[in-house]
Amino acid sequence: MEKLIKSKVIKYPDSVNTDVIFPGRYTYALMEPEEMAKHAMEDLDPDFQKKVKERKIIVAGRNFGMGSSREQAVLSLVYAGIKAIIAKSFARIYFRNAINNGLLVIEHKEAADFIEDGDEVEIDTQENKIRVKGKEFTFPQLPKEVLKIVEAGGLINYVKEELRKEE
Repeated sequence: MEKLIKSKVIKYPDSVNTDVIFPGRYTYALMEPEEMAKHAMEDLDPDFQKKVKERKIIVAGRNFGMGSSREQAVLSLVYAGIKAIIAKSFARIYFRNAINNGLLVIEHKEAADFIEDGDEVEIDTQENKIRVKGKEFTFPQLPKEVLKIVEAGGLINYVKEELRKEE
């Protein structure tokens, strides 16, 4: 995980579900994450593939990632280039899937309300700050073990690193 994530944002409304993050029709047809990335958000935002070339942060409303527990909804965004998601709230299973796949997720209602589509946002993971348009928002630090998982790029990488230490 980068210590400083700076990018323009793509903003989405409340209740973005896993079936529009990664369309369900591809669930068993596409297995490679690079292929999944090509279909991320296509049903919700046909311009997502163009936007994600320059925008690496998603800002959303309440209950981002509601719906099924499929990890493809996280992996498709990670492999498309998304570095972080700031939302008013997340579906619990999506939040944990994001952590397990190394995607930084931040719940912050005020920041999500304040930030507009296309704004340049800076996320400082050392100081737990979101900076946008001259304003700062402080977010709670994730627990140390959770941060280690995100920093390792996901749970599998984290476990591999821990096992190497034991050798």
